[in-house]
Amino acid sequence: MDAHHEQVERARRAAASDPPRRYFAYSTILDRAAFEEWRGQHGYQGFELPSGALGEAVDVDLIYDFPSRWWGGRVAGLADKPGASVFGLIFEIAGPDWPIIQHKEGAVTNMSVERTVRVRTEGGTVVEATAFTTNPARASSEGPISPRFVEALYRGAVAARLPEPYLARLRGG
Repeated sequence: MDAHHEQVERARRAAASDPPRRYFAYSTILDRAAFEEWRGQHGYQGFELPSGALGEAVDVDLIYDFPSRWWGGRVAGLADKPGASVFGLIFEIAGPDWPIIQHKEGAVTNMSVERTVRVRTEGGTVVEATAFTTNPARASSEGPISPRFVEALYRGAVAARLPEPYLARLRGG
């Protein structure tokens, strides 16, 4: 367990009656091995992601703009880009579980911030969801992109059964 666990548990208790939140996940949370490792290290063994549905966040693209010591290089966030898109999964997260998602995504440590994205569902409906992206105060293009992060990003995309053209794009870095 890390130092933030009790902070998250307090936030979970405070959110006991909060409604569910729609979450768009596009990054390493989709990689089961990476997620299980993180969950175990941070004391959330009892937390399970619900089933997710395929989604395509529209008018955004991946940008490798956060230098991560843990990943050994820059990792991805989202940038506004008309006409571009990022695939991932849409989850309905129970209100009291939202602080765990915030912890996993780095909002608790100010590495990331929440942002609203428009997501096209498999049925073609566009819905709003919350995604996480690099905190602008921490963004940087210095240093290499983390190969280990890209591998985990790709593994998660394969596990989530994201579309093959998107997988090919991720393979290209």
